Amino acid sequence: MVAWPQTDMSLRSDPLDRLTIPDGTVVEEHDLVTDGDVVVGGQTTIEFGVRGRNVIAGERVRFGGGIEADGDCRLDMWCDVAGNVLVGEDAYLGERVHVGGQLMVSGDLDIGDDVDIEEGFEANGWIVIRNPVPTVVFLFIYLAQLLRIGEEEAAEDVWNELTATEERDPLLVPRSARISDDAWRVSTPATIGAECRLHGNLRAAELDIGRDTEVFGSLRAKSDISIASGAVVHGDVTTRGGTVNVASGVHVRGDVSCENLELDDDAEIDGAIRARDEVRVVRTDADDGVDDTPVQTEGSELEPAIVPVDDEDDDSLVDDGFVGVEPAIVQVESAVTAVENGHDAVDDNEADDEEDPADDEDGGGVHIPDAEEVAADGNDDEPDQNGLAGAIAEAERR
Repeated sequence: MVAWPQTDMSLRSDPLDRLTIPDGTVVEEHDLVTDGDVVVGGQTTIEFGVRGRNVIAGERVRFGGGIEADGDCRLDMWCDVAGNVLVGEDAYLGERVHVGGQLMVSGDLDIGDDVDIEEGFEANGWIVIRNPVPTVVFLFIYLAQLLRIGEEEAAEDVWNELTATEERDPLLVPRSARISDDAWRVSTPATIGAECRLHGNLRAAELDIGRDTEVFGSLRAKSDISIASGAVVHGDVTTRGGTVNVASGVHVRGDVSCENLELDDDAEIDGAIRARDEVRVVRTDADDGVDDTPVQTEGSELEPAIVPVDDEDDDSLVDDGFVGVEPAIVQVESAVTAVENGHDAVDDNEADDEEDPADDEDGGGVHIPDAEEVAADGNDDEPDQNGLAGAIAEAERR
């Protein structure tokens, strides 16, 4: 018996308003394989075979391969299955359903008019050839009959089975979708779960790719595209007017074209990046949060732009590597002769007879020669033209 997926929706909401691929879904050869239920909207083309728990298809759905359902299988009118249909429990086939292979049912078979099964069918339970009653109507009739005959416990067991919470989310395909090995085309948003492996280009109104999912094709959407951490896309990522969000560890083996791009610095893009508006590069920490602090290695400190200059005898500068560094501005001592402590100042006559302290190696002053000394020391015919003193001496001589 089909256990309907539990969703939070009103009576007017559409449960097939988006393409939903549950976690762990893979494409193996030409089959779409999932552990949960498969619900396909009407007038949809799936060129893969389908393997799941319960398989439910609306009217005029075409399958390019076979169907393997561990539970129940219900195909509405005008459905077309190219391969075999293998059902682990009960099967419900509407009128004018076509099966290109065999129909094997372990439970009961409820079959409508003008059903075409090319290689025959077999069922271990009851076989009823008529137009099947809609499933919802049948369930209410069945429950009402159980309550009428006093089988309240049996009715409660049936209801508990119907309302039991599913361990896995169902695979939902919206109406008028087209899924093939070349492209997955839907007019609704699409959500791809984690750890999936899909073949084909994805085309949707909006795309959300789960973590560690690998897509062998490109991504294209009318609005936003979000790619979770660890995903790999073997193709281009393009959005017409939305934002592309690329998380850490993502590898895009193609170009990225969008309106705005939010890119993690740990992501990798092999192709070109084209963004019409803004490109924002973010860095995430271990908690998958955005870290806006400046990048700084452990143990490093910001160095000042101006380095203080100290005496060479200061041992604190040895470890810092500043020994021998000359200051940018050199202090110029006074040219006036230093007077020793405890002596009176000398007059001008005595100063001429005293020895110049600058000539003493221990003297504290700096002696600046006058013009006559420079002229006497140099060649009278060829005065020193390189210094100021030489120029003054030449002027006095003239």
